Amino acid sequence: MRFKPLWVHKFGFARVAMIRFLVIGFIGFSVLLSGCGFFKEPGEVPQVPLIKVSPRNYPQFSDSRSFEGLTRSIDQSLVYFKRVPLSRKYTYGNDIFDAGHMIRSMERFQVLLAKNYSTGELNTSIKKEFLVYRSAGNDKGEVLFTGYYEPTYNGSLEPDTIHIFPVYSKPADLVQIDLSLFSEKYKGEKRLTARVNTDTRRVVPYYSRKEINTLPGFMDRADPVVWLESRVDRFFLEIQGSGRVNLEQGGQLRVHYAGSNGNAYRSVGRYLIEKNEIAREDMSMQAIRGWLEKNPHRMDEVLHHNESFVFFKTEEGGPYGSINVEVTPLRSIATDRKIFPNGGLCFAQTALPDPDTLKPLEQWEKVSLFVLNQDTGGAIRGTARADLFCGNGSYAEFTAGHMNTRGQLYFLVLKPHGKPN
Repeated sequence: MRFKPLWVHKFGFARVAMIRFLVIGFIGFSVLLSGCGFFKEPGEVPQVPLIKVSPRNYPQFSDSRSFEGLTRSIDQSLVYFKRVPLSRKYTYGNDIFDAGHMIRSMERFQVLLAKNYSTGELNTSIKKEFLVYRSAGNDKGEVLFTGYYEPTYNGSLEPDTIHIFPVYSKPADLVQIDLSLFSEKYKGEKRLTARVNTDTRRVVPYYSRKEINTLPGFMDRADPVVWLESRVDRFFLEIQGSGRVNLEQGGQLRVHYAGSNGNAYRSVGRYLIEKNEIAREDMSMQAIRGWLEKNPHRMDEVLHHNESFVFFKTEEGGPYGSINVEVTPLRSIATDRKIFPNGGLCFAQTALPDPDTLKPLEQWEKVSLFVLNQDTGGAIRGTARADLFCGNGSYAEFTAGHMNTRGQLYFLVLKPHGKPN
């Protein structure tokens, strides 16, 4: 049986027909916006985001965490590749590989891992069997690595005098418009998130964060999945995209990203720096939380600066990345999914804190890690950004909250049979 979307059940087929009619006019408006750079920022992405590296310039492949968790993360990418069409294409620089080749790449790398090679032997095998591509990065060829994690907060399944901040499910009146269904020129473009203004009978952008927080009766559009005791907790839950909630009723609830309002993500950290509230060198997730808790009278001003709003659903397991597989601590990264191959095997050169000392950022040790490209994020755009999933717990919170290091990001893929570099 083919089910109707939730918003069809609630608002009826008459509303669906109206949306189909009104979206035609919305397309004309979108054409105008696309000409003004609404869909793409000119110059944001180099012509070739991944640059093929000659074998003599391959980095020294080693793993600072002794490959812990890597096989599990590769298995998750294999789950993804084995459920998409084998003919699906993935772009590496000027080269294109299908999903079948991606599966062979993953399985071959697992064979190399099982051999327990020395660093030298591993590098020899990679040079012989794999092509390597470097992210174009910024104008210096560098990639900025940040971190995210799975937080744990206190909450309740029902509101009470303490738990007063709802974590909303995806609203029933939120619709996504795939313009490629109307014109080939929009193929590959981001879907538009919208709603129908019942007064004007026009398709308009969905409510902003400020509107969601102030609109009477918003719960008629989106049922809360859980209630939190802190508005700051809810905001950071949105930034991380998933989390655990220790329930007042007992037990723990896992909540995961279900969608967003489609409004532009704007950094409150950058806003506080520009307002001279927090020094750039002191900026961290922890610093933002501390400032908000000390300045509750300015919370609306700062939080509403970020018009993006995230909706959640409950699920067992996770967290899940954008390719709908579980992400692995210190083995999964989020990148711009429009320009980098989903699920791909990567090699990152960055910095991480010592878990025993948690020294300041400038004292973090340089590390190299094999990671998998399994997620994306609203703030992760272009060739010079990558977000490392740090896990759950105090080390993950510290690392994700402070990580802001520049390094290199490489993508590896098995050579086509019989093809030299």
